[in-house]
Amino acid sequence: MIDKLEAIKERFDEVGQLIVKPETIQDMDLYTKLTKEYKDLEKVVEKYNEYKIVLENIDTSKEILSTEKDPEMKEMAKMELEELNPQKEKIEEELKTLLIPKDPNDSKNVILEIRGGAGGDEAAIFAGDLLRMYQRFAEKRKWKFELMDFTDGSSGGFKEVVCSISGEDVYGMMKYESGVHRVQRVPATETQGRVHTSAASVAVLPEMEDVEVNIDPSDVRSDYFCSSGPGGQSVNTTYSAVRLTHIPTGIVVSCQDEKSQIKNKAKAMKVLRSKLYEIELSKQQEELGAQRKSMVGSGDRSDKIRTYNYPQGRVTDHRIKYTVHNLPNVMDGEIADFIESLRLADNAEKMKSGTT
Repeated sequence: MIDKLEAIKERFDEVGQLIVKPETIQDMDLYTKLTKEYKDLEKVVEKYNEYKIVLENIDTSKEILSTEKDPEMKEMAKMELEELNPQKEKIEEELKTLLIPKDPNDSKNVILEIRGGAGGDEAAIFAGDLLRMYQRFAEKRKWKFELMDFTDGSSGGFKEVVCSISGEDVYGMMKYESGVHRVQRVPATETQGRVHTSAASVAVLPEMEDVEVNIDPSDVRSDYFCSSGPGGQSVNTTYSAVRLTHIPTGIVVSCQDEKSQIKNKAKAMKVLRSKLYEIELSKQQEELGAQRKSMVGSGDRSDKIRTYNYPQGRVTDHRIKYTVHNLPNVMDGEIADFIESLRLADNAEKMKSGTT
């Protein structure tokens, strides 16, 4: 591990020198890339420096124990060792976690899709509740949240809604939300007071750049229509909304958020690139085999991942058997505990299996 940490420190010093070079500052793409790398490496180097100090202090205490004649000095060295050894073990565990290779997509922005599933009107209402939950979570993290496309539910909520979320490490946190979310409650439309079970599916896709997913323009058909607002009201009378159809795969995406046709088309292309990337990623995972997939990080949109039980005020994540009894707070965007627990479980699984 020390050799790996030394190599990281060397690269950290090298990147620090490259960032201040005039030719780097003039190349904004290179400067942004190196600045991000520097920031990522800095976390490891700071922890490594802390580790080296602890190791030096341990060596000093051991030397005192073996050479010092003064009983009082030896006792002090012994007490210091009793404090330093647990510190050393703790820092080693933290370093192991930091050394787990990061998913290169973790720093990307995301395309978020929520679809009402089994349960009809109630599923659409629940999809709307999930949308608000993620909006509130994004607000707390100071992320930018944009509605891109939607289909209203007949009794409220959304049959389908597509958004973009941008900010720091968005995909790294939001990727654990992909899957089927189940709700158990008495629907507003229920007259007998019976608890119903409904579901909505969530897909979190990393937003891909055109250089990462190349799309042949001749493979895409563009259609234009008038955009509408929530509830079906007309927003404008111009054909600014855009629907793109990727002919080879049959994937259809649309965007009606902007008043500009050009801006809507650019946003729709982002969604299309992300969907095509998801297909390619699924193929790669199948080739790698099920043993390489992380139980908490696979992001399979068909997996039932979480249940929101309103009568009991309970939320349970089935992947890590984690339950909280503060459902109102969770629905108000307080999902950081779930995400952190999932991330820890994911890292532990990666360390155990030696996979990334």
